[in-house]
Amino acid sequence: YESCNLASVNLSAMLRDNEASLDWERLGEAVRYGVRFLDDVIDVNKFPVPETAEMTKSNRKIGLGVMGFAEMLIKLGVSYNSAEAADFAEKLMSFIYDEAFRASAELARERGVFPNWEKSVYAERGVRLRNATLTSIAPTGTISIIAGTTSGIEPLFGLAYERKNVLRGETLYEINPLFLEYCMKSGINSREFHERLMPELIRTGRISDTEGVPEDLKRLFTTALEIPYEQHIRIQAAFQKHVDNSVSKTVNMPESVSVADVEKAYLDSYRLGCKGITVFRYGSRRQQVLEIGSDESAFEKEYFIKCDPGACRL
Repeated sequence: YESCNLASVNLSAMLRDNEASLDWERLGEAVRYGVRFLDDVIDVNKFPVPETAEMTKSNRKIGLGVMGFAEMLIKLGVSYNSAEAADFAEKLMSFIYDEAFRASAELARERGVFPNWEKSVYAERGVRLRNATLTSIAPTGTISIIAGTTSGIEPLFGLAYERKNVLRGETLYEINPLFLEYCMKSGINSREFHERLMPELIRTGRISDTEGVPEDLKRLFTTALEIPYEQHIRIQAAFQKHVDNSVSKTVNMPESVSVADVEKAYLDSYRLGCKGITVFRYGSRRQQVLEIGSDESAFEKEYFIKCDPGACRL
């Protein structure tokens, strides 16, 4: 019957105006407000059954997380596919957790500890908190669209893609607005973009193999399927070190991925301390919410074991 209230700080909005630097003071303030907000939500919430209300109010778990991580990295000039990104992720989440911890401790002084505190590990250490848990990284698939930023801690899925099964089955075609902005800043005019880059974007969703595009743009705007799965896991593990709930993160894999690669991804994530991972091999489903490029779907290709009718050998 446990439940956890979630909220996410938009990291792309935490940068100093006209500067490629994070405003740590502003971020800390947002985290402190977020903890108070989520604690208030517990008291005003309407629960479906009494058991959920009792358990939620007894532990007062909250899950403050982030979205816009990839957009923030781009604005800071850091490639998602780099050791610097993983190091920064750990530093960032450590700061967020520490601020959330202090805010919950302050609330405990004002309002008291959570009712089950005496049965918790915090009581054993003499640490008085208002909330049993503080942080969680949610997918933010919908609210990130509303905020106009990248979802959760995910990289850019594609620079142009189809978003399917929205608005009662409609398909929307989307080009990343931040990429458009950076193209203009780099000297690529509107005509050149539409005549030279647009066809490549529609076909592949990326620019890594496109001639005439500045290398810095290619470095910053690397997409999910171009990033090795090992780096996806390193980023998730960096956040997980300072998240007491779970981290939502998709380990995107290309069509050519092997069974051994998938096995290694799970074992690596376990070794690095992730509480769980989601692996998605691109094209493994006939219909996907997000699709890039206009090539033949991987679902139509011969990558699948075929079972005899009524007698699967697996």
